[in-house]
Amino acid sequence: MRRKNAAVCGNVLMGVGLVTMIGGIACAVMSQLSELGMPSYLTQGAIMAIFIGALMWLVGARVGGREAVADRYYWVRHYDARCRKNHRHP
Repeated sequence: MRRKNAAVCGNVLMGVGLVTMIGGIACAVMSQLSELGMPSYLTQGAIMAIFIGALMWLVGARVGGREAVADRYYWVRHYDARCRKNHRHP
């Protein structure tokens, strides 16, 4: 797959995963309201939708090439051994 196609496919998967997660959260919250009268199995489906959305998000990040942690984050820059500039090689 070419780089442009991989980036588009990754962005689409990340977007679908985000929408799935938000929909799952909304459905889980709405199922807790007693006046709506939604069935109880819908809550388990909503929680499963959150995890499926997160998995789709991660697959999209992997396909699109965004799975690496950026060096601009403070914790990574200062406390991760891979990002330090003063390496001592034995």
